[in-house]
Amino acid sequence: MRRKTGSLVPLEVAILDALIELRRHGTPEAHGFLIASELRSIGDDRRLTAYGTLYKALDRLAESGAIDGRWEDPEIAAAEGRPRRRYHRITLAGEAARTAADPIARRISAADRGAATS
Repeated sequence: MRRKTGSLVPLEVAILDALIELRRHGTPEAHGFLIASELRSIGDDRRLTAYGTLYKALDRLAESGAIDGRWEDPEIAAAEGRPRRRYHRITLAGEAARTAADPIARRISAADRGAATS
């Protein structure tokens, strides 16, 4: 089964929710392990069957423009004796895609547009 272009699968919605929640609590960008931890803390880890699944979803979200990513400075990782991390942050397009994926949010948004034109 193919999905519609621009639509999000439940794991992608959960990742965007996790990034929004992390940002709300003062973490504007997060690496994959932190995102997975946030998914567990908000109870959405059932969608996370393996870390490979998470990283494939992050790649799809980046390709669609829903998130931006950057590699951390290699010197920081070397100083801490670990591999470099890729940090992700939700974009305005990602916030719009998240809202569009939520039927309740779509109805509220439509109602707001109707009230604004009245």
